Amino acid sequence: MKLLHFSDAHIDMANYGRHDPQTGLPLRVLDFLKSLDEIVDTAISDKVDLVIFSGDAYKDRSPAPTFQREWGRRIMRLSQAKIPTLLLIGNHDVSPSIGRAHALQEFKTLQVPFVKVLDQPCFLGSDELWDLPVQVIAMPWITRSGLMAVTGETDSTEAFSRIEGNVSELIEGWIEEADSYLPIIFIAHASIEGAKFGGERLVMLGNDLVLSGSLVKNPKFSYVAMGHIHKPQDVNEGNQPPVIYPGSIERVDFGEAKEDRFFVIAHIEKEKDTRVEWRQLEGVRKFIDRRTTLSSNENVTESLKAALPNPQEMSEAIVRLVVDYPREWDTLIDETALRKYTEGAFEFHFVKRPQIESRVRIPEGQAVSSLSPLDLLEQYFDSAKVKDADELKKLAQEIISGG
Repeated sequence: MKLLHFSDAHIDMANYGRHDPQTGLPLRVLDFLKSLDEIVDTAISDKVDLVIFSGDAYKDRSPAPTFQREWGRRIMRLSQAKIPTLLLIGNHDVSPSIGRAHALQEFKTLQVPFVKVLDQPCFLGSDELWDLPVQVIAMPWITRSGLMAVTGETDSTEAFSRIEGNVSELIEGWIEEADSYLPIIFIAHASIEGAKFGGERLVMLGNDLVLSGSLVKNPKFSYVAMGHIHKPQDVNEGNQPPVIYPGSIERVDFGEAKEDRFFVIAHIEKEKDTRVEWRQLEGVRKFIDRRTTLSSNENVTESLKAALPNPQEMSEAIVRLVVDYPREWDTLIDETALRKYTEGAFEFHFVKRPQIESRVRIPEGQAVSSLSPLDLLEQYFDSAKVKDADELKKLAQEIISGG
């Protein structure tokens, strides 16, 4: 059978750019929808047997109705084409409050044909998968707070360690129960030991369920469809089964500037190696991230322009320039001219990082304790090149003497 696997759509990620005057949607949202359209078009034109989405349809758990409409339109195209589709719940889809609906709830509530929402750990046999010759073990995002509430644990570190062990036992039990004549696909929204993280790592620290490498690389699996980490990778590269993070469908931030975007077509056949095709998404918006340090106070603006690509390369790209420079050169930077130079970019972020000397150095042979408060203050004023230092010292003298 042939399956299409994608993940981390985040279609309402509108953190850069303007709105489209025709649709009223943010232009960045249209970028994500364009990639999603390419994925749906491929699923239909290639006549895949199964589509797997491994979590995070949106950037937060309460998407605006407009974004839900756009996501729904694409999933309904798959349903109308009678392509079986599995939607796994990710950390950005589920509410931290027990009992609240998740972001993909309507597909389950309305029982959309050929669409199944996986919002609980489960094992699905062929009879529950439209009689496809395959079995699925699904592990949606597991919240730390939710599991602690259920188990009554108070020590989060100990609780999560125990939970990871229980998850492993649950999955291994399902593997033993599975039909040995049918392939098994494991789907999860989680981190894996040894996986490489991209620029989104900071927002996930401390909240990950971490699956062991030995668990996901079990040779009884024919394919492992992962979501959550945005960096495209096969965690079991060169071996079977493929353990695939396809990555996000559009660049989310500058941490992903150098990474291309993909979805995956996997060809699965029992007792044969699974063959994986990485399909690069076309038309993904370019991110350009540059950093420079000013070493001279002459021709400052020209030096900054030289640190950027030419205007043609920046056309319609999201560009960032971070510059370190001595604080006293601040007035030498012509930001207006720089923005004129980058006007063809989709958006330009100019990050100025003025530097001061790291610290005041005490003359050799002297100790801090041997200097008076006024002496220390004078050394600071000198090092920082403070204007009107004499007047400030007089004021300091009056304060210290109680005058």
